[in-house]
Amino acid sequence: MMHNWMWGDGMYGYGMGWGWFGPILMIVFWGLVILGIVYLVKAIAGRGAASSKEETPLDILKKRYARGEIDAEEFARRRKDLES
Repeated sequence: MMHNWMWGDGMYGYGMGWGWFGPILMIVFWGLVILGIVYLVKAIAGRGAASSKEETPLDILKKRYARGEIDAEEFARRRKDLES
């Protein structure tokens, strides 16, 4: 027969000294795990939505102007054509 002094009252050392704080830590832990999963799912879904957005012709024109492929006069003329 084993004595209580060997096994810590049958708990095998688990939960010793935590009292009511242990269950609260467990709830916080699982809450953080769930929030992390939700965050990852939203981040992955958001990336897919952003990449599927099509560029408008004006967006392409602005990028070409920013890269220096066309000058200000050409930009203004093509922008006027797109807006009309």
